[in-house]
Amino acid sequence: MKKRWLAIIAACSFFLGAGGVYTGIQWVDSREQEGSPGTKGEARHDTSMNSNHLAKVEQVYQLIQEAYVEKVESEKLIQGAIQGMIGTLKDPYSVYMDKDTAEQFSDNLDSSFEGIGAQVTIENGKLVIVAPIKNTPAEKAGLKPRDQIIAINGESIEGLDLYEATKKIRGEKGTVVTLEIMRPGASKPFKVEITREEVPILTVFPDIKESDGKKIGYLEITSFSEGTASDFRKELLRLEEEKIEGLVIDVRGNPGGMLSSVDNILQQLVTDKKPYVQIEERNGNKNPYYSGLKKRKPYPIAVLIDEGSASASEILASALKEAEGYHLVGVRSFGKGTVQQAIPLEDGSNVKLTMFKWLTPDGNWIHGKGIEPTIKVKQPEYFYAHSLNIEKELVRDMNSEEVKIAQQLLSGLSYGTGRTDGYFDGQTERAVKAFQTVEKIPATGKIDQKTAAHLEAAVIKRIEDERNDLQLQVSLKTLK
Repeated sequence: MKKRWLAIIAACSFFLGAGGVYTGIQWVDSREQEGSPGTKGEARHDTSMNSNHLAKVEQVYQLIQEAYVEKVESEKLIQGAIQGMIGTLKDPYSVYMDKDTAEQFSDNLDSSFEGIGAQVTIENGKLVIVAPIKNTPAEKAGLKPRDQIIAINGESIEGLDLYEATKKIRGEKGTVVTLEIMRPGASKPFKVEITREEVPILTVFPDIKESDGKKIGYLEITSFSEGTASDFRKELLRLEEEKIEGLVIDVRGNPGGMLSSVDNILQQLVTDKKPYVQIEERNGNKNPYYSGLKKRKPYPIAVLIDEGSASASEILASALKEAEGYHLVGVRSFGKGTVQQAIPLEDGSNVKLTMFKWLTPDGNWIHGKGIEPTIKVKQPEYFYAHSLNIEKELVRDMNSEEVKIAQQLLSGLSYGTGRTDGYFDGQTERAVKAFQTVEKIPATGKIDQKTAAHLEAAVIKRIEDERNDLQLQVSLKTLK
């Protein structure tokens, strides 16, 4: 009976593209068992108990059909009623999709899709980016976890539900979408144009790092798809053949995936002394699930997490932290701890309804709170710098948000501006000239679009240099 849970999907967010949308931890086992949550018997009981209320709904439906001043399509009324019921739950992970939308978002996690390559969710009524996918247009455009999307192609998202918003963002390869972004800490939003592409879902990226003369295995997991667990096993065996003396698992920016994948990975890493996850039912019953592993790996393990690590990533991180005592390095994770079941309706539409919670090995519910690292490490400030949007040249004595961003970028590149408060003083001008001289562009001391592009390219290059990745460097040191 417990193996039915291995089909749970744990992507906390939505893939923006023509290829698929995934939400929450989603139980997709279709078998019905007596006494199990969501059986037909229980559903019939609830329907019978509420028949009087349903009669009132039907009465209002008939009233609108027969007496409203304008004709209204019956399908529109029915969909509105369903959406209204789900809306009263105030749960962004419980959603209704009509037939067309369900078909558009029916691809599996291991497929490719056309879009910008980011995951989003609704958080406190706001459309928030969980994480951009590695090597996608969203990542290249500089989108970051916790960015809030406030407009799409110049139109406010106010009043749109998650599916309506994602339909506006996704689109065919080669087309452009303009997003207006409000970033935490910024005083005003900025716009970014992103050209949609085909986004392949490659999920495991192996490497070997050197630390104090030791070989440390490194496995980055960008999502938990159908083939992730087998790829992880294959790559881990290759690393072990290289005689690694430690392992870093990187789930930063990983929004989740299939529990069957994370389960198979945890089967290789977590012993049977504690459950790797617990599923809590509506009545409070908790079902623990165990690995069959008897012996730990002969080397230490560390896990990298950040604010974009969500759902299945949090299952992995919490299991390795609480069941095995391994270090988590980085910053607090996203915080997604509920379970949705996808229920197809007769006309091809479906409802994804929150039905369970998942708990950590020690019984903690991390929903809305996230997982705290055992070793807290923030990246250098320029890792979090905003995109530089130049509508007019930045010059001496200006005072603006764009000047502040430019100062942060210059400081991150070791060009001392002396201040980062947004006032363009003489020291900032000298720093700009020094940067322009090194970049072999006219040393005007003014920041135009060309200088801004060089600044952002230089910062991206520095970020991509793993020597500047403080979280990674600290994780390697912990394995000593």
